[in-house]
Amino acid sequence: MDPLILKETEDTPEIIFNPEEGIFKISKISVPEDAFQFYEPILGWLRDYEKNPNPETIVNFDLEYVNTASSKQLIQIMLLLEKIAMKSKVTIKWFYEAIDEDMQSLGERYNKLVKVNFEFIEV
Repeated sequence: MDPLILKETEDTPEIIFNPEEGIFKISKISVPEDAFQFYEPILGWLRDYEKNPNPETIVNFDLEYVNTASSKQLIQIMLLLEKIAMKSKVTIKWFYEAIDEDMQSLGERYNKLVKVNFEFIEV
């Protein structure tokens, strides 16, 4: 399966989903004008990945800020990861800065919504 790599922009996060190297990462800032349009190819890629996932999938969320529309799309990603977790081991690593209670709280809300192993990493 080909990797999905999207470079960050002023409004969109960096996306690295490389199953061959075992790297899955969403980082930086997510405030796209149309979050649905931005995240749809990412969700499509994950739907394809779900058909034949790696034995272990680790997804690093290292976000500095997300708007409400992005947050809703991230929930969709988490739900797909939950489906993948039924076939293989999935771990979400949620990075947040010690002073950023909003991002920590967002990760905690996601953790309650899905049945996926979460690790919280303060940086």
